[in-house]
Amino acid sequence: MTEHREDLQSGVWIAATTHHFKEMLAVENLCAQGFQTYCPMIRKNVRHARRLREVLRPLFPGYVFIRFDPLTTQWRPILSTIGVRTLIRFGDRIGVLPKNFVEDLRIREEEGVIPLPRARDHYAAGERVRMREGPFDGVIATVLAADDKDRLLVLMDLLKRGVRVKVSIDDVVPV
Repeated sequence: MTEHREDLQSGVWIAATTHHFKEMLAVENLCAQGFQTYCPMIRKNVRHARRLREVLRPLFPGYVFIRFDPLTTQWRPILSTIGVRTLIRFGDRIGVLPKNFVEDLRIREEEGVIPLPRARDHYAAGERVRMREGPFDGVIATVLAADDKDRLLVLMDLLKRGVRVKVSIDDVVPV
């Protein structure tokens, strides 16, 4: 997360798209121009060369948020900022984020990072869950494992045999 000019309270929040993996470059250059910016971050596990390490990544890859006062500020300089691709617009009108969108994200932050719910925090191996919606709606399953991508490996009893299925954490509820 990067912020600038916290004292600036007027205006609205708008979104800009950035070039691939250039969110922080865009934030740095926008801040240098006097804009207040926000790029919410998450922790992500990345595997490279058999090593697993935790890195910070944007919650919304390819986007940064900018506080903008349409009465006193020109938006065209944002378009020529290094790292920024364009502003989210609807025709000639700039798209404005809902009033408390950025503030609600900031409230969720812990140590400058937004924690994401993890399947392994909610379900333990051996726990019974009920499938919801889709073709398995109502089927009871047993959790075998959870991964970092919010998926569960569950064991379902289908056609009188155990079948292992990977499902999203959103597709189950505790029994």
